[in-house]
Amino acid sequence: MTAQRSLPLTILNIITGVALVIFLYMALIWAPPAANLQGAEQAAQRIFYIHMGNNAAAGLAFLATFVAGILYLITRRKIWDTIGLSGVELGIAFATGTLITGSIWAKPTWNTYWTWDPRLTTSAIVWLLYIAYLMLRGAVENPEQRARFASVYGIFAFMGVPLTYFSIRWWRTIHPMVMGGDNAAAEGSFAMGPSIRLAMIAGMIVYTLLFITLMIHRVRLEQLRDRVAALREQQSAS
Repeated sequence: MTAQRSLPLTILNIITGVALVIFLYMALIWAPPAANLQGAEQAAQRIFYIHMGNNAAAGLAFLATFVAGILYLITRRKIWDTIGLSGVELGIAFATGTLITGSIWAKPTWNTYWTWDPRLTTSAIVWLLYIAYLMLRGAVENPEQRARFASVYGIFAFMGVPLTYFSIRWWRTIHPMVMGGDNAAAEGSFAMGPSIRLAMIAGMIVYTLLFITLMIHRVRLEQLRDRVAALREQQSAS
């Protein structure tokens, strides 16, 4: 039975791994360089595919925590608290990847690793909000109270995600608007030809698949941890 249950996950692992390799080939080799960029900016533009993939996965992870928080408050089922925690952990990992790849791209483009641009600032605030989520969980000992507080916090923390998305539409920013519009003040914008657009979309799809795969593994790990803790309590009681 264990082998039968593990087979679909093994297949998903293989598909995710192959898709990730194909995407990296598309991003680093296959996609043509942006024609309107030169030198180091042209080379750095390729990191944007990975940057966008991480960003999409982080948003989905935090959305999962938002939905799980609502469902936990309605049902009080432990699985939703587990999904909420897993979403934050993965979201922080992907958001960290977003900030790192963004900084790598920014150095040759803006001549600095960091600037207090509205998009960068709101992204950093969201990252810190979810770091605080983990700190909150660590500060509450009662499991039910911890799950309830974390669910409420996860719901309100998600408000920062759409704020980050709309920041380049609401405020003056030098961050490129890659999809869904144009930003005249942006520095480092690049022309989106068919191949570049395909690689960008592929990155977001592959990172979504990677998020789903990692989420399944993380939830299973947390469930195993809960079972081990329950067995230890039974042994202590006996």
